[in-house]
Amino acid sequence: MSVLTRDEAQLRAQFLDVHRYTVELDLTTGDETFDSRTAIRFTARSDGDTFVELKPAELRSATLDGQPLDPESLNEDRLPLKNLTAGEHELRVHAVMRYSRTGEGMHRFTDPSDGETYVYTQMFMDDVQRIFAAFDQPDLKAVFDVSVKAPEGWTVLANGVTARHADGTWQAAPTPLISTYLVAVAAGPWHSVRTEHRGLPFGIHCRRSLAPHLDTDADEILDITRACFDRYHEKFEEPYPFDSYDQAFVPEFNAGAMENPGLVTFRDDFVYRSAVTDTERQTRAMVIAHEMAHMWFGDLVTLKWWDDIWLNESFAEYMGYQTTAEATRFTDPWTEFGVTRKAWGYDADQRPTTHPVAPENVDDTASALLNFDGISYAKGASALRQLAAWLGEKDFLAGINTHFKRHKFGNATLADFIDSLASATDRDVHAWADSWLRTTGVDTLTPAIAAADGTCTLTAERTGSRPHRLSAGLYDHDVADEGRLVLRERIDLDVPQATPQPIGKRPALVLLNDGDITYAKVRFDTTSFGTVRTGLSGLPDPLTRAVVWNALRDAVRDGELPPSAYLETARAHLPRETDLAVTQGVLAFAAGQLTEQYLAPRERPAALATLTSLCRDLLRRTEDGDHPGLRLIAVRHLIGVAAHPETIAAWLADGTVPGGPELDPELRWRILARLAVLGATDETAIAAELARDPSATGQEGAARCRAALPDPAAKRTAWEAMFTGDDLSNYLFTATAQGFWQPEQADLIEEYVPRFYPDAVALAARRGPAIAVAAGRWAFPAHAVDAGNLRLGEECLRDAELTPALRRTLADRLDDLARALRVRGEGGADTTR
Repeated sequence: MSVLTRDEAQLRAQFLDVHRYTVELDLTTGDETFDSRTAIRFTARSDGDTFVELKPAELRSATLDGQPLDPESLNEDRLPLKNLTAGEHELRVHAVMRYSRTGEGMHRFTDPSDGETYVYTQMFMDDVQRIFAAFDQPDLKAVFDVSVKAPEGWTVLANGVTARHADGTWQAAPTPLISTYLVAVAAGPWHSVRTEHRGLPFGIHCRRSLAPHLDTDADEILDITRACFDRYHEKFEEPYPFDSYDQAFVPEFNAGAMENPGLVTFRDDFVYRSAVTDTERQTRAMVIAHEMAHMWFGDLVTLKWWDDIWLNESFAEYMGYQTTAEATRFTDPWTEFGVTRKAWGYDADQRPTTHPVAPENVDDTASALLNFDGISYAKGASALRQLAAWLGEKDFLAGINTHFKRHKFGNATLADFIDSLASATDRDVHAWADSWLRTTGVDTLTPAIAAADGTCTLTAERTGSRPHRLSAGLYDHDVADEGRLVLRERIDLDVPQATPQPIGKRPALVLLNDGDITYAKVRFDTTSFGTVRTGLSGLPDPLTRAVVWNALRDAVRDGELPPSAYLETARAHLPRETDLAVTQGVLAFAAGQLTEQYLAPRERPAALATLTSLCRDLLRRTEDGDHPGLRLIAVRHLIGVAAHPETIAAWLADGTVPGGPELDPELRWRILARLAVLGATDETAIAAELARDPSATGQEGAARCRAALPDPAAKRTAWEAMFTGDDLSNYLFTATAQGFWQPEQADLIEEYVPRFYPDAVALAARRGPAIAVAAGRWAFPAHAVDAGNLRLGEECLRDAELTPALRRTLADRLDDLARALRVRGEGGADTTR
């Protein structure tokens, strides 16, 4: 499939004005394909040529102003429209389209629990052409009039309110002006919970097999939806711009969610069928708030070209967290942001593939797709949080509302947005944007403390170039309890500083960026570092502890703190941690990157033993039942680091952890997967568990377990399923890949390391970007931290035929590999910046 370039899009936008699409889809024609008919009314501003995009299984006919076009003229995904005259035109296209199993285009899923089938669209970024013919670029907005013929018993959801006619066709209300990538349809025998708010119909939907689980959480989901909706109407002067608000939890969804106007689609993992922590519920609330923010940022006002994706994602990310904190019972989501999302941004921003939040060189759609990463989300949101602190909330919101008013139902650029902000403040927003949005890399802030005449001054020294507004926390030991640290004061700093800041007597700990308002790596002076090592758990605020843990994580990744020291600190302080997000984040890093990559194989058993001991301490601490979330986290991680099968096998046999919790399907599959890694289960047990849980999640669990078995035949079967056959859906591919590579099985799987690169290249070329990213992320041999694996990967990157999605993912994984080698002291080129 060809990619659309920015130059082509600009020329076409100058040439065309698109008015209306009439789209008719027939989902009753079989299991492999569906019928698609499109009529597009548009105006050519002058005489000339252009093209429309579509990628059909069969192009049956196309007419322009009633005159037939040659179907054979379709070149890859472009149908030429030649010799257009200035004025009104109508293009009609009839095509047969393929269903997808990769989460792209029109994805089709049959639920193994009950045999019911569901389809839904994911048209982002250029996949509308897999569904109907379109002038597929974000700045050619139009009205969409969509009808869908569906099987008996199905419900069809769309961007607008839908109504069923007697012939089985569902008609959606015409949309306002929206971009092609935002059109959405979801069809199947949905289970729905409907209500009304502020005169608008609201609904939540899932497949029938998940109905009991959705019903359990329906009040929570709808309460959060209403609260966020109301809060956005307090912030934004423009009212919600669409006629309804549906949220559909759909199977095998590649992203967390997608902001289709009036029909947000979520991965249905958010319909919890097993126990979850309150932080996971908070994440769901944040995603609901994030996607609703997109109704304004992205849907009402849309980027003109994909170099401004931050105008969509950074704003939705910032507003999602901020509005969750303001409008829901989850009052501290910024702690989870600091531990999880921000680390994602820091990691992405230190790789060779880093890019500005607002890049200027996004030449085509393939390049744009690569920028949906930790920079566009987490770094961009951090920049906006810094901007709000710098401007003040009043001027920040005034600028946003000016932006909506100027560009509603249209398109806008970074320059447009900065001009809107500048209209609300005397500050130099253009200079701020140049410093924060046009640069790459992470600044590092280090405290410098000077003492004279019994008093001290503080200077925040910066490695980097951005201005920062932040707080420095000054902490002293509690006189009554040496294990506790008390906040003396927080002082506001602007970096670079004009003069050192007086701070009185020497604090036990000076913490820069206390409150986590800016985006920068933080270091400690010698005294403060000693305090952190002995007193971290005594810090009073979870967000403060998150900043400290992030600083320690960064120091490990930069080779300044031995991984063993991080583990020792976790062992000493995590058993006393009360915050779920902090506990989960520290354990995830320690059990993941640290033990699987940063420590040499000979050091891994001792690290797993340390983590096992830590998790057992958490279990003992939570025996009273007062901390179910912490206990669940401890159980999950104890399973994941188990070096011997006896304890977790006994849990599986008994169906419970002593003292709770009872094992739900998620915990049962988690235990069975670890037993498979340890060679303590077999195909018979996996098949029995699948019979017990034949759901889609059960199918994924079984695939993960089978791929994890330490058996040559099992590894061969898993590899062939991933790289030879093309039958695995996106989720089953990922589950198989997650099971395949195991550090405990390095000798068994050694032969597959060199096979990965040519097989992944061929797979990506055949199956497209979604599977390419899954292969690079999950099927990559990350456990093989050695120069040979790095060399093979670098050779693969020199392959000119490598698809962009795989190239980017591999480049990131290889940079992680080189970093791990440096942390181990085994070399690897320094690509940090």
